[in-house]
Amino acid sequence: MRALLIDDERLARAELRRLLAAHPEVEIVGEAVNAADGLQQIAALKPDLIFLDVQMPGGSGFDMLAALEDAPEVIFTTAFDQYALQAFEVNALDYLQKPIQAVRMAAALQRCAVRHRATTAAPSTAARKLFIKDGERCWFVALQDVRLFESDGNYTRVYFGDQQPLMLRSLNQLEEKLDPQSFFRASRRHIVNMEHVERVAPNDAGGLDLTLRDQAVEVSRRRAPQFKALTSL
Repeated sequence: MRALLIDDERLARAELRRLLAAHPEVEIVGEAVNAADGLQQIAALKPDLIFLDVQMPGGSGFDMLAALEDAPEVIFTTAFDQYALQAFEVNALDYLQKPIQAVRMAAALQRCAVRHRATTAAPSTAARKLFIKDGERCWFVALQDVRLFESDGNYTRVYFGDQQPLMLRSLNQLEEKLDPQSFFRASRRHIVNMEHVERVAPNDAGGLDLTLRDQAVEVSRRRAPQFKALTSL
């Protein structure tokens, strides 16, 4: 696994390197000293795993994750245990409190290896994850679990499970990154996950009405032929 260390403290990064030296299956591909540096390094190096400090100057680890198009696996490392609950709420792979114990590092890496193998074997869409930060709440969401993206000004509301948080990204920005075979732009306001469409019915306007769980989404008459071609209707 290719790992990136993101921590503003040089000694903390050195300690991570020392602990990881006992795990030759982990290749450290780089280091970053703050959130902005972390974003650049992730884009350039594309690591499988990041060790991420929560509190850093210029932006927290959570803020950094929220700015990513696609999040790698994450192990949070911090001296502040009040962040533990929030870290687990986002389904982070693990949370290591400083000073990090070798046995905790080994257990975290073992879980990471299992998840990494499953991710590598899965289709690209299923393997991708979004990190969403709405106020104080955070989520890691598998893209396959998102049934609907809905435009809300400069934000997009994301529907998955019983949740519908807002993310600071426009629908057009999201559309550029989504697989058009899996995600269909039904209208100016909506992108639907084709796997979550439960029912399709024609409407009086010449378009289509889609049912996704407990929601109805209209496909305009102009876009209806695209949907029919995509689904062989």
